[in-house]
Amino acid sequence: MSTATYVVDGMMCDQCVSSVAVKVTTIAGVTGVQIERITGGRSWVTVTSSAILSEESVRAALTAAGCELAGSSA
Repeated sequence: MSTATYVVDGMMCDQCVSSVAVKVTTIAGVTGVQIERITGGRSWVTVTSSAILSEESVRAALTAAGCELAGSSA
C-alpha cells in the first residue's frame, strides 16, 4: 500500500474536484482519492494505491481533468 499527496493548481470549483477524482481513480492501482480544495490557492490530492504511482501518470490524469500538478510529497 502506498500513499502520496500531490499539490494541485487550477481546482476552482466542485466540478473540478469531481473531475479530478474521476480521472485519478482511473490510474491502475489507485484504491482511494481524498481531495482538499483550497479556494484561491493550491489544493491537495492524496492518493492511496496498491503500488507507488509514477508522477507522469498522476500529471496526465490531472491535466485531463483541467488542473496542473504543482508538486508532490510521497
